[in-house]
Amino acid sequence: MPNTESYNRHVLKKDGRYPQWSNLLDRVRDIETGWWLDGDVVCAGHSQDLHRDQLHSLLTELIPWRKGPWRLAGIDIDSEWQGGVKWARVANHLDLTDRRCLDVGAGNGYFGWRMLAGGAASVTACDPTTLFVMQHTLIQKLAQEPKHAFYGSRLETLPHTEDNFDVVFSMGVLSHRRYQQGDHRAHLGYLTRRLVPNGVLLLETLVVPDEACVTTDRGDRVLLPQERYARMKNVYALPSIETLFQWIASLGYCDLELLDLSETSCTEQRATAWMPYQSLVDGLSQTSSHLTIEGYPRPQRAMVLARLGSGRRRV
Repeated sequence: MPNTESYNRHVLKKDGRYPQWSNLLDRVRDIETGWWLDGDVVCAGHSQDLHRDQLHSLLTELIPWRKGPWRLAGIDIDSEWQGGVKWARVANHLDLTDRRCLDVGAGNGYFGWRMLAGGAASVTACDPTTLFVMQHTLIQKLAQEPKHAFYGSRLETLPHTEDNFDVVFSMGVLSHRRYQQGDHRAHLGYLTRRLVPNGVLLLETLVVPDEACVTTDRGDRVLLPQERYARMKNVYALPSIETLFQWIASLGYCDLELLDLSETSCTEQRATAWMPYQSLVDGLSQTSSHLTIEGYPRPQRAMVLARLGSGRRRV
């Protein structure tokens, strides 16, 4: 695969904010590098008062921080998502020891560091959002971890490796694929093509109860929001659990297991000083805790584990 630094520089130069980001990044020098975990907080770079003001300025330029939490050279970043809550749903079900992992729609790469801490041999992450690419660039500058490679790319255009991956993660991506164009199935297909035989898919996505769904001309049971879902403009289809399992199984997966099904809480996802914009609470009904502001069922996330090959299915 191409060098991530040169690849991402090419991506970032298309963004008008790149010169300012680059200049700020260049001013953060001589900080002792390394990374570690403190509970759920990913820490990178050792605290140095000499650079604190410059680093804090750079970090605020990179708001909003959606995935985390972080401690970067001693500065705590309380992200919108409390990533440790989601990771706890994964950690007890998946042995990543010596596994090569792919993290799709990685945001700023938070979960990749949790994968490495869990024993993964390497992590390749991809996300096309330039802000998240810049966040990861800064984190990697402080961490200096060659096992974590990040590409500013969609899954479809991610450079190919000589070998596929043992474990592929897609968390929070599927519901943003356009259903009418078949992009949801295309996404699952791209994930599948990146797996080795008997590789493992960890898929997390929004779902709704079957009674909230309609049956489409494809035979799927899905909710197709009109315009917005919980104020989000880019949620196109939310399947029932049964339909989600059918989509996955149709691509040759087996041993399907529903690891978790949870309503997203306002302690897991909320506005903070580091993400001071609308968050989950703004998308929920003020009269019913189980509905969105549009009257749809409240966001519920299913986490599914599946192996590529023949076998059985569990719910």
